[in-house]
Amino acid sequence: MNKYKSRRKALIILEDGTIFYGKSVGFGGLSFGELCFNTGMTGYQEIFTDPSYNGQIMVMTNAHIGNYGVVKNEIESDSVKIAGLICKNFSFFYSRYGDTESLQDFLNKNKIVCISDVDTRALVSYIRDNGFMNAVICTELNPDIEKLKIQLKKIPSMAGLELASNVSTKESYFYGDKQSKYKVAVLDLGVKMNILRNLSKRNCYLKVFPHSSSFKDMEGWEPDAYFISNGPGDPEPLENAINITKKILDTGKPLFGICLGHQVIALANNIKTYKMKNGHRGINHPVINLNTGKGEITSQNHGFAINKKDAEKNKNVEVTHMHLNDNTIAGIRIKDKNCFSVQYHPEASAGPHDSSYLFDDFIAMIT
Repeated sequence: MNKYKSRRKALIILEDGTIFYGKSVGFGGLSFGELCFNTGMTGYQEIFTDPSYNGQIMVMTNAHIGNYGVVKNEIESDSVKIAGLICKNFSFFYSRYGDTESLQDFLNKNKIVCISDVDTRALVSYIRDNGFMNAVICTELNPDIEKLKIQLKKIPSMAGLELASNVSTKESYFYGDKQSKYKVAVLDLGVKMNILRNLSKRNCYLKVFPHSSSFKDMEGWEPDAYFISNGPGDPEPLENAINITKKILDTGKPLFGICLGHQVIALANNIKTYKMKNGHRGINHPVINLNTGKGEITSQNHGFAINKKDAEKNKNVEVTHMHLNDNTIAGIRIKDKNCFSVQYHPEASAGPHDSSYLFDDFIAMIT
């Protein structure tokens, strides 16, 4: 136990100059990125491997991280996607049935800088009051704080930043059973594996296309329907994805979008997007389905949202879901097209499987 108590000191510097202190966990060095927090009590492995978190330093609000280790099949991509990790209590020892390894080893293999023993309650409160901002976490001995502040100022803001190209597949690939009833073309902006699993188990054979693909590439496969995935960064720079979406809508074929895909569909229908002060990141966000009147407990991960006024004045758009905490739009449907989208993640199915029906709705549009 002594070697854990004598861990190297570490620090976090926010872009406004505020400093928080902690201790190094495993892999050391520097990590820059936008600071954000997630309120989930479980699911840290899925969070860390979610491509939507590319370029972000994650603060976990749950007091204990690492206590149940990691397992091979609970990943959303092929590697850890967060830029760094900040937590209160890091569990070097873990307990769980099955083929597991420690979170420390998992982060070390992926070269992720992590610090613990941080007053995460104070840090999250500060972010809530002042909004998300860039930060650097440092585990180096005797760091030059002024030099780090200068480096931090050079890190671009998430607003206007295109990150889908960092996480999208480089080559098209297939997923699922070739004998499935439906063919769905997926535009990969940072797709989570559980989305593909949910579509596949609903009798869909998928071809996943890189973000830079053309509509001709996708349509040439002769799919029955299209899907636009989640992903990181600002949606507005994704001109190719927006143009592809417009062409898909012209075909009249079914189209479903999640998270960043939802924002891209909105932009393709002249609905603007904006960067939120704090965003929504957690597994207990309340959403109301305006068509059924039922509430849903949802998993969310986004720092951008679509403009409510633009959506409400667009005669071709129906607002279908609203976030009950701040009244932001959580879902839309294009009235004259076979198209709908949601801001949250039905594949995560936080709590009961409140939102998994959305995949069934998509299949119903294809049949």
